[in-house]
Amino acid sequence: MTNRIAIVLVLLILGGVAHDALRNDLSGLVFLARKLMALIEYLAFWR
Repeated sequence: MTNRIAIVLVLLILGGVAHDALRNDLSGLVFLARKLMALIEYLAFWR
């Protein structure tokens, strides 16, 4: 991955988080965090 691609990806992610913060009061980010925690618990079960 080149630096240019990495910078574009970071800017897209930050832009999405900023949009979620301004428009949805971070509800999308909280949803993703909860789903990530469920995935981690599921994977820990299979360890």
